[in-house]
Amino acid sequence: MSDRFLLVRSIILTLLLVVSVVVWFPFVSLSQADESQLLTVRFLDVGQGDSIHIITPDGYEMLIDGGPGGSVLRELANGRSFFDRSIDIVVATHPDTDHIGGLVDVIEKYQIGAIMETEVEGDSQAVIAFDKVVRAEGAHVVSAKAGQIIELGASTTVKILSPKGDTTNWENNTASIVLQLQYGEVGFMLTGDAPIGIENYLVDIYGEQLESEVLKLGHHGSETSSDSKFLKVVEPLYAVVSAGNNNRYGHPKESVLARAKATGAEVLSTAERGAIIFKSDGKEVWVE
Repeated sequence: MSDRFLLVRSIILTLLLVVSVVVWFPFVSLSQADESQLLTVRFLDVGQGDSIHIITPDGYEMLIDGGPGGSVLRELANGRSFFDRSIDIVVATHPDTDHIGGLVDVIEKYQIGAIMETEVEGDSQAVIAFDKVVRAEGAHVVSAKAGQIIELGASTTVKILSPKGDTTNWENNTASIVLQLQYGEVGFMLTGDAPIGIENYLVDIYGEQLESEVLKLGHHGSETSSDSKFLKVVEPLYAVVSAGNNNRYGHPKESVLARAKATGAEVLSTAERGAIIFKSDGKEVWVE
């Protein structure tokens, strides 16, 4: 295990033993990409599922979900050195196969500094396999709680917006980790499969703080998410659908796309474009 990861784990463990909402990753970046000062957010092409890969200007990596499996390792390898086998933090938004299935492969192949998950329980084969590799990896596990702030170096902040409270007996989608990634003036709203009830709750609690330039439409563009009230408050320039081509669920739903477009957002889908890559200098965001 590298010194870098031992330092990460030590710091996380120390901070989580005290009452604090901040999870900090203040280790020295090893990446030569720092000079570009660009944030990269990649919505990976993993079929009918979610996987979002974040690389900060300070060289830190966060992977949010891994799709159902079979594709995420290939996607992560694109543009990556063969010798780069570490990811700073993995977030499992909720224990559905189309979100955590691929994380099993990721955790087995990469050194993981920390893993964030909800407390909702499950007994599917995907959950059993995920729990097994998490224990074997030995990475520190953090339970997501609304109000936590993850500082990925000096430039990039991730704020956990949901869930709030003990999620042990919640329905999986309701317990989804919702987070807002912020780099300078540019925000990304990443919603997992959070349903409309959670969206409305977030609007009531956070209001205009939810405004983000990029929104991942909840639940792959299902009618269960992306309510007009939520879309109007987030007011995205881009709305991303992470779904498989010709999937059996009919995602994304035309009504959801119409609601997103009504806000002025440009809708992009992994089913049509493959991986969708955003770059940001902290003032503007664009599709690569």
